Amino acid sequence: MEEKHLLLLFISLSLLAGAAMAKSTIEPCTGTDACPALLGYTLYADLKVVEVAALFQTDPVALLAANAIDIAVPDVENHILPAGLFLRVPASCSCSGGIRRSISTSYTVRPADTLGSIAGSVYAGLTSPDQIREANDIPDPADLDAGSTLVIPLPCTCFNSTDNFLPAIYLSYVVQQGDSVPAIAARYATTVTDIMTVNAMASPSIRPGDILAVPLPACASMFPNSASDYGMIVANGTYAITASHCVQCSCGPGNLNLYCTPASLAVSCSSMQCSNSNLMLGNFTSQQTSAGCSVTSCNYGGFVNGSIVTRLTTSLQPQCPGKHQFPPVIPPPTTVLHDSFLVPSPSPAQAGGTVTNPRSSVPGTFGLSGIAPASGPAGSTSEASIVSPFCCILCLFAFSLVHFNFLY
Repeated sequence: MEEKHLLLLFISLSLLAGAAMAKSTIEPCTGTDACPALLGYTLYADLKVVEVAALFQTDPVALLAANAIDIAVPDVENHILPAGLFLRVPASCSCSGGIRRSISTSYTVRPADTLGSIAGSVYAGLTSPDQIREANDIPDPADLDAGSTLVIPLPCTCFNSTDNFLPAIYLSYVVQQGDSVPAIAARYATTVTDIMTVNAMASPSIRPGDILAVPLPACASMFPNSASDYGMIVANGTYAITASHCVQCSCGPGNLNLYCTPASLAVSCSSMQCSNSNLMLGNFTSQQTSAGCSVTSCNYGGFVNGSIVTRLTTSLQPQCPGKHQFPPVIPPPTTVLHDSFLVPSPSPAQAGGTVTNPRSSVPGTFGLSGIAPASGPAGSTSEASIVSPFCCILCLFAFSLVHFNFLY
């Protein structure tokens, strides 16, 4: 009898050891405002660019630009990206139910789908079965109707798009095996203190499956409220496409000043020449004077009522600027290097590059089968229970021993 009690104790301890609490950051909110955010997504299978974009209801061009992938490559939208590749997916972070989350993603259920496969495989742990069930009022998770459409709630944060009073965009990052807070902080040019503060962490302890809000240095826009791209913010070392694919804006390298130029992808665009000047968007002239360098530039002022707004500005700078350096771009990846998840996107460098010639695509629903900054408010955390498969095996083995003893 004592042996049976010991075995039952072993079972209980095994269950407790295997039941990990996956944590994610919750940012309380009020109102209806939204902000740009990024979702860290790891492809569970080989997928075309358009398939990944449709999975999150985002523009393929915006997806490529956010990862500094060269969109001048012929037929790049149909390029097959390899399983295991890490991407930054642009998302709109809304206020829903009093918390920040992205609710613009929908998914069409396939016959082999379960809530577990949708959450864990298709969306790579960015959501949980319970969150999907709650968002869609599903009474029986085991009874999913093929062909039905599910809202997929995804984690995101805004925190006023700042970090320590500097522009920032927040990446929702799913912790991987072998990750540590210091390594994540170093990878994304932030600090351990920042990550801990934003995520309301008492200690830097993390587990695989946890979702962290990671502040990325970024270039902020100053467009008017009437602009359709109001609030645009671009992560350092990447691009954004705006104004109906007529304008491309980049951030870095070397500074966090947003730089916008005409994009060569659109067939028809409104004028991008500054009034009372021969300068086109992104161009400047400079003249050395005894007081410094007088720089006149034609800058982007937002997309208002279907028109591109340009502004001519003159400033006095210590020295005349040289040719603008763009963040480097990479060709569409074909393979995933070992531990490539540790380097989710190219870092800003001094080499130049440009994003050109994207093509338009209309995002749609997509289904797959089978499978607080230190100077601002901090978030809170929520937890979801996940059970280790190895632990379940141990439990079944122990139950078998107990059953065997009862029989004999």
